[in-house]
Formats: sequence, structure tokens, C-alpha cells
Amino acid sequence: MYGNTSPFAARGSHRGSAMYSRVGLETDVLNASPHRLVAMLFDGVFEAMNQAQVAIPRQDNELKNRALGRAVRILDEGLKAALNLDSGALAKDLRDLYAYCCMRLTHANLHGDLEAIEECRRLLQPVREAWTTIGEQTDTGRRAA
Repeated sequence: MYGNTSPFAARGSHRGSAMYSRVGLETDVLNASPHRLVAMLFDGVFEAMNQAQVAIPRQDNELKNRALGRAVRILDEGLKAALNLDSGALAKDLRDLYAYCCMRLTHANLHGDLEAIEECRRLLQPVREAWTTIGEQTDTGRRAA
């Protein structure tokens, strides 16, 4: 009926599933609370770092560049930009942490440095876990009310 012009026409090995995943992500974003949006940003950073850690040993420079560029953009344009720097020292410390991780991930991209990616993972993991815990406590409080 639509032939090759259909958005559902198979052009890649997983194009259809990628489209459905994208629609699912867009739906999640539209329905997400501000807290959930930040959690999704953390998920994106960690997913991108995972992709880069797989790409570097394979010498897949295209995937490495795309993944680390995405991680840096999420940190800089998402997590860092969302901080309210008037709220105190914690926000400023997070800004500095995100900036440092951007620098280290850029270094990792330029030099294929797996240790720099792992360093960022170790630095960001406690923040991610704390954010998740806050969300769980908030959800529990809402259900109890």
C-alpha cells in the first residue's frame, strides 16, 4: 500500500522497533514529573557511557563519538542547565561535578580513554542513586497521603 515511502518500510535491521522505542520515550517524557525527567536524564547519561565503553574496544569511532557527545549534551544541556544555582552550595557542587564529567568524557572521546568514562560513572552513580531514593520517598509519601 505505502511501498518504500511508508515510515514502517524496513530500511534497517531494527528501524521499526527504534521508531516504537522513540514514540515510547516521547510519551514517557510528556507524562513524566519533573523528578522523573531528571531520572531519565541520568538513565540517558549512563546508557551513553555504556555504549561508548562497548564502542572503544571495537574501535567503532562513530558510535563512540555519538555516545559520548550525547552524554556530554545530557550533562551540560540537561542536568547542569536544570540546576537552580540560587538554591545553595549543593547545586553549585553538582554544576562543578557535571562540568568536570563533561571535560573527562570529552577527553575520553578524543583519546579512547575507558578509565575516564569509568571515573565519570563512579562520580555520577551516588548522585543518581540519591535522586532515585528521593523519588521513591516522594512517591511513598504521595501514596500515604
